Formats: sequence, structure tokens, C-alpha cells
Amino acid sequence: MKELGLMKAVGLMSGTSLDGVDVAELTTDGLRIEAFGASSYRPYSDTERAVLRGALGRWQGDDLSDALEVTQRAHLEALDGYSAEIIGFHGQTLAHDPRGRGTHQMGDGDALSQATGSPVVWDFRSNDVQMGGEGAPLAPFFHFACAKWIAAREPIAFLNLGGVGNITWVDPRKENAANEGALLAFDTGPANAPINDLMQERRGLPFDKNGALAREGKVETGALELFLAETYFARMPPKSLDRDDFSVMLDLVRELSDADAAATMTAMSAAAVMQGMQHCPAPPAKVLVCGGGRHNPVMMKMLNEALDCPVEPVENVGLDGDMLEAQAFAYLAVRVARGLPTSSPTTTGVSALIGGGNISYPT
Repeated sequence: MKELGLMKAVGLMSGTSLDGVDVAELTTDGLRIEAFGASSYRPYSDTERAVLRGALGRWQGDDLSDALEVTQRAHLEALDGYSAEIIGFHGQTLAHDPRGRGTHQMGDGDALSQATGSPVVWDFRSNDVQMGGEGAPLAPFFHFACAKWIAAREPIAFLNLGGVGNITWVDPRKENAANEGALLAFDTGPANAPINDLMQERRGLPFDKNGALAREGKVETGALELFLAETYFARMPPKSLDRDDFSVMLDLVRELSDADAAATMTAMSAAAVMQGMQHCPAPPAKVLVCGGGRHNPVMMKMLNEALDCPVEPVENVGLDGDMLEAQAFAYLAVRVARGLPTSSPTTTGVSALIGGGNISYPT
């Protein structure tokens, strides 16, 4: 391997919750984290969110000009004031079907590179899918670096509660993320996306702020049991989901009051995590939560009551739970530039350690 030097990278993330664009700076050599930098958030307007929501489930070749224009403009505006040696541009996931049509993260890295004057790494997931992997989750190699940065001494788990939930089990006693037994990662199930859809449908709101509506309701155990009977939970990891794979959740709560529906769907998302924890190679010392779900005290209480280890926001160990995924794509951009792998058999199920991502350079 060629000698690695430090690079200042900026990562961009727009998740399936459709809330906005996260931007974060990171200095790294693609292995260790040297320093975290500035970060910011560019929210989507209601109009932009509606355009993106209308594009969900659609593929390359469809007419997505309006949604692409929203994505490009929002990401470019989010980068205002930032400079970096390299940019990691995740794009907006519209569809994910790794065993079928593939994966689709909308975004034009070439155009973003020309507009910013910086190299842009993008389309991170396609190569993994083409090589037989799930294409997700992609943050685990960064989670391993985070475990080293916080000086963890025993296995821990990072739980991202975004639109979809995913977990990374990390053994920081291993020297490198690519070592056997260092990582296991997979999507646990739906997290915020179906709750957000419920709130939009029932209340015209983008999400259940602070779990306020869920706190007023009670969990319908029959609906919860039907949800847990889904075959996805019996599958061994690695495994991944599309944002709308569990659209059945809305049908299961169709007859419930708004509050009971919110409580039940929150319990479903928490129960999916509980099911997933059974796959961990060893019990983690703690579960560190990032993503919007950590702001939902109802969901966090459910997890703490059900799991045999502390469940706490990543801020408790000095990390930024709102920006962890944007930081991850800054980190992965440097790995791509250095020719380092970005996924492995135990993170996406790909047949061997591989790198992903295209690099576009300004002219």
C-alpha cells in the first residue's frame, strides 16, 4: 500500500428521512481520524421535500429532472463556505433493490465537481451491489475509526436510526477494520421513515417531534406481532432494506388513532433493533445511537428497557450524532482516493474486500 497522507475532506448526506442535507468536515488519512471540523445543515423546504418524496421508488432512466434539480441545488447551497481537498457526495437514495434492479442514489458528481472546483467521490454503492453485496450499510469502516478515536476497549455497537435503522458491531481490539472479526453490520429494519410518513399523512407534519404523539398513545400488540412475523427478521446478516420495504407498517395501524398508531410504529422500529441485536457476535458493552431517532425519548426508552446494555446518544462519547453519516462519507471519500476498501463480506455481504465510488475532477 502506498504511504497515506492526511486529507481535509467534506462529506454530504441526505437520508431517506428527507429532512435535509448534512455537511461535515473531517481530516483523515482514510484509516484514522485526525480531527473533526465544521458542520452544518441545509433543511429541505416543504416544496422540495414533496418533490423528492414523489421521486421515491424511481430508477435511472426515469424522468427525474425536477428531483435532480432539487438535489443538486440543495447540496451546492449546503457547501457554501466550505473548502476541501475532496468531497464525498452520497446523493439521494430513491430506490434500493440489491438482488433485483440494483441501487439508485440520485446525484451528478461531475456537475458538483465542476461547480465547486474540487474532486468529488460519488455513487458509492453501485460497485458493491455489482459484486454481489447489499450496497449498505456503508458507514461501518468509519464506525471502526470512531471506536478507535473514542479509545473503546471492548466491543460496542453503533446504531443509526435514520429513515432505515442499521447497526454496526465493532471489535476495537482488532488492528484494522478489514481484519476478520472486526465488524458486523446490517439494516435492522425501518426506523424513522414510516413514522414520518404517518405524521405527514395524518397530521401534515414531517416527523413526531420528541416522540410527543407516540407518548400519548398505547402500543397495539397484535399489530406489533404481525410486524415481527415479517421474514426479513429471520434472515442472517449482512442484509439491507429499501426505505419503503416495510410500507405494510402503515396498513397495520390504519384503524388506530393517531397517537396509538405513532406509539405502535415507534415500538415496531425499536423491536426491529431488538431482533437485530441477537445477531451480534458478542454482547456489546454499549449501544451508541446516532441519527434522528436518538431525539425520540419514547424510542430511546423502549430500547433501554429491552436491551441488556446501556443505550445512549453518541454525544456521550464526544461524537456528533447528527453529522456522523456526513462525516462517514468524507472518510469514505478519502478511502476511495487512496484505493482502500469501503465494504467487506461482514458489512455488506460482498464476496471480498472492495472499494466503491467514482471520482470526478474539475476541468
